[in-house]
Amino acid sequence: MDASELNDHTVAAMKEKFIQEFGTGKEISFFRAPARVNIIGEHTDYNNGYVLPIAIDRSIVAAAVKRDDRMFRMRSLNFPEAVTASLDGLKYDLSKGWGNYPLGVAQVMEKAGIAVCGADIIFNGNIPLGGGLSSSAAIEVLMANILLGLTGTTIEKEQIPVLCKQAENEFIGVQCGIMDQFISALGKANHAIFLDCGTMDYRHIPFRMADRVAVIVGNTKVKRELAHSAYNQRVRECAEAVELLRKQLGRTEINSLSDIDSEEFTSCKKSLPDLLEKRADHVINENARVKEAITALENDDMKTLGALLLQSHASLRDKYEVSCGELDHIVESFMSCDGVYGARMTGAGFGGSAIALVPTEQKDAVIEQSAKEYKRLTGIDGEFYACSIADGAGRM
Repeated sequence: MDASELNDHTVAAMKEKFIQEFGTGKEISFFRAPARVNIIGEHTDYNNGYVLPIAIDRSIVAAAVKRDDRMFRMRSLNFPEAVTASLDGLKYDLSKGWGNYPLGVAQVMEKAGIAVCGADIIFNGNIPLGGGLSSSAAIEVLMANILLGLTGTTIEKEQIPVLCKQAENEFIGVQCGIMDQFISALGKANHAIFLDCGTMDYRHIPFRMADRVAVIVGNTKVKRELAHSAYNQRVRECAEAVELLRKQLGRTEINSLSDIDSEEFTSCKKSLPDLLEKRADHVINENARVKEAITALENDDMKTLGALLLQSHASLRDKYEVSCGELDHIVESFMSCDGVYGARMTGAGFGGSAIALVPTEQKDAVIEQSAKEYKRLTGIDGEFYACSIADGAGRM
């Protein structure tokens, strides 16, 4: 698939592939779930903090048919290997690769008492793998929608990301927050979501300048080799900082770094070891940046929003230490172009992608110039493209 929105041609091609793989006999159902770009609020979700993501027009789609047994037969057109598994005795299996993500969702849903079924499924996506746009969350949310659709089960839409996060935490073993699954499930065209990951309160924030401001993605093409292990390490470091700050402040009710505001942190941050001070500094001040970004977005103030993106990237680079040379260079490449409001890495880091906010009339020039500059700085042919703000997952 190309980067455009899914259409009738995509559905027809998926149907043909499904029949080639599994044959005919039952009506085929079609589902989709989008990737995401996080405008600001990085590594705050698992700290019960604030995030401001958008769903984008890069997606995973699926053609699925319910089976009468408890078997899954799955193929992705993005990977060479097919995956077969039974719901009975299901556990993480390294040899099943990408298939662990949808299988984990099936297991978690059944444990939660939600009706599940076996299925034949073909997946196809145009989300760059390892690009930091959360293809893993998209396929998790997609699988939840498939199982709900095939069984005719209805649950609160807000429950879907909770189940998918649980699958990634417990089945896959990555201690992610809930942002990626939440925006894939509940995104809305031309809106960002402001989500409080501690309370799960959220609201859609209109991106009123969507026709005048383009979101450009720059993929470093660097695989995120350290992302999972470093992610879990950052979770542990933040938990250590919480323990020390709880004692220092004498507040037993502190459960996360997001329970501490910037002013309070300033008064006691020197009590922390240097490494933990840096981690806490990023999270606490990133939460403040998200609030400022919402005000800027509501006021159509792209200059302020762009400055906040740059501050966020600097903090992720220097305080949280999850950037890399290629991500820094791609941000530099964006900022070398006339008219760019701001740029920063998006996602877990250590590779993947960065984003830039750009006047729409300049997007083509920015894509061309930043690609050339990134190649000059790194020798790598990155992938640069504009994306639009899409709806969340559902049946096609």
